Amino acid sequence: MKLNYYADTDSLYIDLSERPSAESREITEGVVLDSDAEGNLVGIDIDNVARVRTSPVARVARVIARVRPESGFWRRAGSWLSS
Repeated sequence: MKLNYYADTDSLYIDLSERPSAESREITEGVVLDSDAEGNLVGIDIDNVARVRTSPVARVARVIARVRPESGFWRRAGSWLSS
Protein backbone atom coordinates (compact mmCIF):
# COMPACT_ATOMS: atom_id res chain seq x y z
CA MET A 1 0.00 0.00 0.00
CA LYS A 2 1.23 3.48 -0.88
CA LEU A 3 -0.11 6.84 0.27
CA ASN A 4 0.25 9.75 -2.13
CA TYR A 5 -0.63 13.26 -0.99
CA TYR A 6 -1.03 15.99 -3.60
CA ALA A 7 -0.77 19.40 -1.95
CA ASP A 8 -1.85 21.32 -5.06
CA THR A 9 -5.27 19.63 -4.95
CA ASP A 10 -5.27 18.69 -1.24
CA SER A 11 -6.05 15.11 -2.18
CA LEU A 12 -4.86 11.77 -0.87
CA TYR A 13 -4.63 8.67 -3.05
CA ILE A 14 -4.39 5.36 -1.23
CA ASP A 15 -2.83 2.95 -3.71
CA LEU A 16 -3.76 -0.57 -2.64
CA SER A 17 -2.46 -2.48 -5.63
CA GLU A 18 -0.18 -2.18 -8.63
CA ARG A 19 -3.01 -3.37 -10.89
CA PRO A 20 -4.42 -0.66 -13.18
CA SER A 21 -7.76 0.94 -12.44
CA ALA A 22 -10.56 0.05 -14.86
CA GLU A 23 -13.49 1.73 -13.13
CA SER A 24 -14.00 4.57 -10.66
CA ARG A 25 -17.03 5.08 -8.46
CA GLU A 26 -17.71 8.11 -6.27
CA ILE A 27 -19.25 6.65 -3.11
CA THR A 28 -19.73 9.99 -1.39
CA GLU A 29 -18.76 13.55 -2.24
CA GLY A 30 -14.99 13.69 -2.55
CA VAL A 31 -14.34 9.95 -2.09
CA VAL A 32 -13.73 7.79 -5.16
CA LEU A 33 -13.02 4.05 -5.16
CA ASP A 34 -11.00 2.66 -8.06
CA SER A 35 -11.38 -1.00 -9.03
CA ASP A 36 -9.60 -3.22 -11.53
CA ALA A 37 -11.25 -5.11 -14.41
CA GLU A 38 -12.20 -7.94 -12.02
CA GLY A 39 -13.89 -5.60 -9.54
CA ASN A 40 -11.12 -5.64 -6.93
CA LEU A 41 -10.46 -2.39 -5.09
CA VAL A 42 -7.10 -0.97 -6.20
CA GLY A 43 -7.21 2.60 -4.87
CA ILE A 44 -9.07 5.26 -2.93
CA ASP A 45 -9.01 8.95 -3.82
CA ILE A 46 -10.02 11.43 -1.11
CA ASP A 47 -10.39 15.12 -1.97
CA ASN A 48 -9.98 18.00 0.51
CA VAL A 49 -8.03 15.89 2.99
CA ALA A 50 -7.18 18.81 5.26
CA ARG A 51 -10.88 19.42 5.77
CA VAL A 52 -11.93 15.77 6.25
CA ARG A 53 -8.98 14.24 8.08
CA THR A 54 -10.96 13.90 11.32
CA SER A 55 -14.34 13.29 9.73
CA PRO A 56 -16.15 9.94 9.56
CA VAL A 57 -15.11 9.69 5.90
CA ALA A 58 -11.44 9.77 6.86
CA ARG A 59 -11.97 7.16 9.56
CA VAL A 60 -13.74 4.89 7.08
CA ALA A 61 -10.91 5.38 4.58
CA ARG A 62 -8.40 4.29 7.21
CA VAL A 63 -10.39 1.11 7.83
CA ILE A 64 -10.78 0.47 4.10
CA ALA A 65 -7.05 0.87 3.64
CA ARG A 66 -6.42 -1.97 6.10
CA VAL A 67 -8.42 -4.49 4.05
CA ARG A 68 -6.08 -6.21 1.62
CA PRO A 69 -7.44 -6.51 -1.95
CA GLU A 70 -6.37 -10.18 -2.01
CA SER A 71 -8.77 -11.03 0.83
CA GLY A 72 -11.77 -11.09 -1.52
CA PHE A 73 -13.66 -8.72 0.78
CA TRP A 74 -14.30 -6.19 -1.99
CA ARG A 75 -15.79 -8.74 -4.38
CA ARG A 76 -18.20 -9.85 -1.62
CA ALA A 77 -18.94 -6.23 -0.67
CA GLY A 78 -19.71 -5.14 -4.24
CA SER A 79 -23.47 -5.23 -3.80
CA TRP A 80 -23.19 -3.26 -0.56
CA LEU A 81 -21.08 -0.54 -2.22
CA SER A 82 -23.47 -0.19 -5.15
CA SER A 83 -26.59 0.22 -3.01
